Amino acid sequence: MHKPFSSLLLAAAVSAAFAAPTAGAASNADITARHFASLVSGPAPKTAELAMFFNNMPKGGDLHHHYSGSIYAEQYLEWVDKLGYCVDKTSWSVQADKAADRKNCATVAQLEQDPVAYRALLHKWSTMDFYNHSEDQLAPDLAFFTTFPRFNDVASTNGNDGQKRLKERAIAENVGYIETVFEIAPITFDAEFDGKLNDEAAFAAYLAKLEASPAFNKGIADYSAYVDSSSAGIDDENFTMRYQPFVLRFLSPSIVFSQMAAGFKIASQNPKVVSVNIVGAEHYPVSMRDYHLHMRMYKFLSAKYPNVKLSLHAGELALGQVPPEGLKFHIAEAIEIAGARRIGHGMDIAYERQPLALLKKMREKNIPVEVNLTSNEFILGVKGEAHPVNIYRKYGVPFVLSSDDTGVSRNTLSNEYLLFASRYKTSYAEVKKLSYDSIRYGFLSDADKQRLLKQLDGRFAKFEADVATSLK
Repeated sequence: MHKPFSSLLLAAAVSAAFAAPTAGAASNADITARHFASLVSGPAPKTAELAMFFNNMPKGGDLHHHYSGSIYAEQYLEWVDKLGYCVDKTSWSVQADKAADRKNCATVAQLEQDPVAYRALLHKWSTMDFYNHSEDQLAPDLAFFTTFPRFNDVASTNGNDGQKRLKERAIAENVGYIETVFEIAPITFDAEFDGKLNDEAAFAAYLAKLEASPAFNKGIADYSAYVDSSSAGIDDENFTMRYQPFVLRFLSPSIVFSQMAAGFKIASQNPKVVSVNIVGAEHYPVSMRDYHLHMRMYKFLSAKYPNVKLSLHAGELALGQVPPEGLKFHIAEAIEIAGARRIGHGMDIAYERQPLALLKKMREKNIPVEVNLTSNEFILGVKGEAHPVNIYRKYGVPFVLSSDDTGVSRNTLSNEYLLFASRYKTSYAEVKKLSYDSIRYGFLSDADKQRLLKQLDGRFAKFEADVATSLK
C-alpha cells in the first residue's frame, strides 16, 4: 500500500531536518528580534519584561545628558555631609557658608532622621512624586528648572567623584559613552557691549577685548584644567566620556557672548571638550527676545572656530507656552544660522515655518534630533502621538534616544528606550540602530568612534547570545 504523497513529503522534511540540524537555523539576532516582537505585540506591551530587556541591551551612548541634572539627590547629600554644609529648609538650597546663621539649616543626619523633611527635599531636588504630593508647587516647567540652583554649590566641586558615579551607573545599564553638558562656560561681563552686540563688527570688537583680557583667558585655562582633573581615570576600554561647556540663554547679551567665546576657545584647545551648547528655558522672555541674536553669535564664532561642532537645545517649546509666532523659527535658525550639527529636543517642528522643507534639509544633511521622552512629557506636557518623534521617523530624519537629566527625573536611559518601545510601534532592528546611531552621531574622533562601534558589535553579540540561551 502506498503512502499518500503528503505523508511522504512530511517524512522527507523531518528526515532532512534531522540530517542537517543547522541548515537555516535562526541566528541569535533573529531569536532576539522575535523575542522583542513578542514583548511589544498584543493588546499591551509587556513593560516589565521590556524593562529587563533594555536594562541589559547595549545602548551605545547618551548624547543629550546634563551632568548636574544626572546626579541623584542622594549623591548630592553625601557631598553636603562630607563638606560640612547644610540644607536650608525654607529655600531647600545647599548652604555652603559655614559662618552664616544656620538655625533653619538641617544637616544630612537631621534630614535622614526626619522622613517628612527628607521627602520634601526630594520633591525640591527632583520631580519625584510631583503629581502625588499636596503642598503648593510650581508649574512643572518651573519646578524642573528651579531644581538646579539648589544643589549647584556641591555639583561644581565634586567633578571627578560625580563622573565616577555616572560611569558606574552607565556601565551597569550597558551604556558605553556619555557626552555631557558639564559646567557653565566661564563668564566675563562687560555691560558696555550689552546694547551694542547687533552685528559682526560689534561681535569682533567684543571678541578682541575678551581675548586681551587676563580674566577671560584665566577662565578658559581654569575650565580646561577642571575638565582634565574631573575626567581623570574615567575613560577606559569599557567607557568614554566627552564634555560640552554650556551657555545660559536667559542672561544678558554680553555675558552670553563671552560664555560662547570661552566655550569655543576651550573646545578648540581641549580634545575632551567636543561642543558648545546653550541651555535654559527656551520660553523665558529673555530667551525668546534674544534667540535670533544668539544664533548670529554662534554663526560668527563658528566661522572663527570651524572645527568646533554644535549641538544646540532648540525647539523645546509647546503650543501655548509662547505666542504662535514664537514657535516658527527655533529649529530652523539653529540649523541655518548657527550651523547646529545636532538638535536637542526639536519639539516644535510641527509649528515651524515650512516644516516639510526643514525636515528634508535635516534628512539630507543628516542632522539628528536628541529625543528626551521623559523630560518632554514633564516639562512640556507632550507625550504619545502628540510627540513629534513619529514625524521625524516618517520623514527620515535621524534621531537618538537620550536621558536629559536622570537625577532630576529619577530616570535612566534604559527607561527612555522602554518608553519608546511601549508607546510607538517599533522593532528590534530599529532600537538596535538607535543604539548604534548614538555612537555614530557622537562628536568623537574617527578613531574613538570606530573603537566604540567595534566594541558595540561585541556587546550586542554577547547580549543576543544570552537572550537566545535564555529562551532555550
